[in-house]
Amino acid sequence: MRWRSYVAVGDSFTEGMDDPYPDGTFRGWADLVATRLAVEAGPDFGYANLAIRGRLFPAVVAEQVPVVLDMKPDLISFAAGGNDVLRRSFDPVTLASRFDAVIGELRATGADVLLFRFADLTAHLPGQRLMGPRVQLVNRAVGETAQRHGAMLVDLYADDEFRNPLMWSVDRLHLSEIGHRRVAAHVLTALGVDADEDWLLVPPAPAPTPWLAARRADLRWAGQHLAPWIRRRLTGRSSGDTVTAKRPLLAPFTD
Repeated sequence: MRWRSYVAVGDSFTEGMDDPYPDGTFRGWADLVATRLAVEAGPDFGYANLAIRGRLFPAVVAEQVPVVLDMKPDLISFAAGGNDVLRRSFDPVTLASRFDAVIGELRATGADVLLFRFADLTAHLPGQRLMGPRVQLVNRAVGETAQRHGAMLVDLYADDEFRNPLMWSVDRLHLSEIGHRRVAAHVLTALGVDADEDWLLVPPAPAPTPWLAARRADLRWAGQHLAPWIRRRLTGRSSGDTVTAKRPLLAPFTD
């Protein structure tokens, strides 16, 4: 084990929504990975998770990257840009350029860096024609950046199991417990560390819902999840406005 410390950077994907601990806080794939790395490295292994839900790429860079640079960890995971894809102001050229610069800065510290190509969740969200090409643009930029800077790439887009609706929570945007476990398994595999085989298990996809029942489910989802999201956009608010990083200090990790 060459990693004695790990810092996770990003948004809700890395914070761990929607994979709750018994107390209601979120676990997620990064905590699962840290648990496994701590077993390998021993009690002095340090872990911090700076990710906060709702953060756009510029905020992740401005708020979290300086902190991780000060911490000087051996391993960094960086996942950001997913929230930007959902915005009308999305600019793929600017995002790709800034992404490349940030990863270059992180790699220049000597740390190993993990990057992610986003899983395809457009099949069960509105706006597929708009979102699909945007996700592909970001994923291509991530892959090119990883190759250019020698970062490790976790390609979730290539895993068709993420098309299974059971991999996603009821809001259709965040991973379920099953989804987070599978991401953790992919990350550990990329690191060359054995993962729990159960984390890769995915139940069979449910049978297609009859059309009328599916439309009723869509209406319920729109009222419970889409409408609040739209209200936040119209009022300039974010789901993470009152949230702070769940593990802001690089410290020994106990799950």
